[in-house]
Amino acid sequence: MSGHSKWASIKHKKAAIDAKRGKLFSRISKEITVAAKIGGGDLNSNPRLRTAVMAGKEANMPGDNIERAIKKGTGELPGVTYEESVYEGYGPGGVAVLIEVLTDNKNRTTSEIRSIFTKRNGNMASANAVAWMFTKKGFITIKKETVDEDTLLDITLDAGAEDVKTEGDIYEVITGLQDFESVKEALAKNKIATESAEITALPSNTVQVNEKEAKQVLDLVETLEDHDDVQNVYANFDISDEIMKKLEAE
Repeated sequence: MSGHSKWASIKHKKAAIDAKRGKLFSRISKEITVAAKIGGGDLNSNPRLRTAVMAGKEANMPGDNIERAIKKGTGELPGVTYEESVYEGYGPGGVAVLIEVLTDNKNRTTSEIRSIFTKRNGNMASANAVAWMFTKKGFITIKKETVDEDTLLDITLDAGAEDVKTEGDIYEVITGLQDFESVKEALAKNKIATESAEITALPSNTVQVNEKEAKQVLDLVETLEDHDDVQNVYANFDISDEIMKKLEAE
C-alpha cells in the first residue's frame, strides 16, 4: 500500500507537466470515448463514463473536448476504434506490474511494451500471472493537516468507505468502486480537500526494494506511463521512506 501511495504522490506532481503537453487530456479522451462506446453517452446510466468525465473536469479539460470524446464513442462523430488490453510482467526485484492500454494497433503496442520491459530489467508475463494480486478500488489521499482522523473516519465510513489508513503525512481512504463517488461527494460537502482521487488497482501484497531496484522500478513504471497507448500502470513495490527521500532529492 505504501508503495502505491508514494508513487501516487509522484504521479500527482507529474500531472501538471502531463497536462501541459496534452498527454493527460489524450488519455482521458480515450477513456471517455471507450466508456461511451461500451455503455452509451448518458452519464447517469454509465458509471465508467461519469468517472472519466469527472477526471476530465478535475484536470481542467475543456468541455468541448469532453463532448467530442463522448460523441466519438457513441458514433455521432467519426473517430479511431480503440481496443482495451491488459499486459502483465515483472520488474526489477520481482515487482509485479499490471498495465492497462487502449490501442488502435495491438500488435504494435505489444511489441513496444515488451521492448520497454526488456530494456529496463523486467520481463513480460503471461495472462493472469500477476493480475490476481490486484483489486480495483477507489483511492483517495488527504493531507493530515486538512482534517483530524476521527472526523475523517466518521465522514468517509458513513459514506461507504471500506478503510482509512495513514501513510506519512497523508490519510489514504479506500472505497469499493460503487462507493467512490459518494465518498468524494461527502468529502466535498464537508469542505475537505483531497490531494488525489482515482480508481486504481491496489495490490494484495507488496515487495520491498533496495535503492538500486527502486530507481530501476520507478524508471520502468514512468517509461510505461509515458507510452501513448498506456492508460494506467499498477505495481506492488514498496520503497522505504529513507530511499524515497534520496530519490526525490536527485
